[in-house]
Amino acid sequence: MTTSSTPSAEAPAAGCPYRLDVTGSDIHGEAAALRERGAATRVLLPGDVPAWAVTDPGLIRRLLTHPDISKDAARHWPAYTSGQLPADWPLRIWVDVRNALSAYGEEHRRLRRPLASAFTARRVRALAPQIETLVHALLDELQNAGPDEVVDLRARFAWQLPLQVAGAILGVGEDLRDDFRDAAGALFATDLTPEQAQEAPARVYELIGRLVEQKTKAPGDDVTSGLIAAHQRGDISHPELLDSLVLLIGASHETTVDALDHGAVNLMTHRDQLTRLLDGEIAWEQVTEEVLRHQAPIATIIMRFAVADVVDEPTGLTFAQGDALVINYAAAGRDPAVHGPDADQFDPGRPTARDHLAFGHGVHLCLGAELARIEIRIALDALFARFPDLQLAVPAGDLVPLPSFISNGHESVPVRLGRPAA
Repeated sequence: MTTSSTPSAEAPAAGCPYRLDVTGSDIHGEAAALRERGAATRVLLPGDVPAWAVTDPGLIRRLLTHPDISKDAARHWPAYTSGQLPADWPLRIWVDVRNALSAYGEEHRRLRRPLASAFTARRVRALAPQIETLVHALLDELQNAGPDEVVDLRARFAWQLPLQVAGAILGVGEDLRDDFRDAAGALFATDLTPEQAQEAPARVYELIGRLVEQKTKAPGDDVTSGLIAAHQRGDISHPELLDSLVLLIGASHETTVDALDHGAVNLMTHRDQLTRLLDGEIAWEQVTEEVLRHQAPIATIIMRFAVADVVDEPTGLTFAQGDALVINYAAAGRDPAVHGPDADQFDPGRPTARDHLAFGHGVHLCLGAELARIEIRIALDALFARFPDLQLAVPAGDLVPLPSFISNGHESVPVRLGRPAA
């Protein structure tokens, strides 16, 4: 890939920009439609904000490692720096924050540094026994329901485990945990009115303020206390402290919730694959990767910006300086060129299962990727070992998707547990 002053190219499928569905009603139908228009195509975000949607896995990797592709709207998005972006734009929180997710170059390295030590492979793997304890406690609570009683697996299991794990890592007490659960989810909704979109981050910042106050008075061996110490040393500003916690609370929770949600649904609706797992023919590590490939928990991530004109030679596309880009991981995960003509099928034995981009790529690769993998593997293994007859209480087609083109999950997952294993 090279930089050039060539004018921005048209997407292969010419015509009107594709307006993304803010309700997220058909994540994979939309992803397929975008793939049909080429490796990247023009789209409209809420408020008719123009962007490129990038769907091709190869192009995604090239762009996410290109030095002239930034995540810093304050430096590299003319619509933002010139004041063209409305103050009440519904997705503004995603570009207003000052944390590792939205930083570029040395700023990114500076803001990522205080977080990285908490998510080393050694420290994360040491959490496995604690995660197992939390999982079995949640399953014990579920087991209080009768075998034929309908329970919401998302609310009572998929939501709860990442919430408790994130709480332990960040030092969030039980007095704040449920409030964070309710508030953080709203940050991923893309169908909010401008008023609702302003209320959601305000509530999150209110809770973060309370958390920082608590941990300043009583620091512990947790990430929040570490960030407070970094602020006190002058390594990060107070707004960067708060925004780093916004990133951690959202990223450490939402991805894993949606992966557990879809993982359970896929196994309930593919009993043949579940049997192979329970019989030991397939490892749970394999099913974890296939869940992440088949149902990317973050369907579309916003936003990136071209620092200079960027020409992608393999596709012939040019992204002009200042162009905004969104990355469609849902489309990349089901690309037939990578995963074959049956890419839409759930198959834990698929040899390309691990070749996905669910956690991103390049310098912004998700810090919590290994933690999420461990949570998913332990949780799904224990869930189906305890409840091997677990089944949906409604047809799979009746599950209601989250109102978001960012977050890929369901509003609820009603199930009948069946009788627990002896």
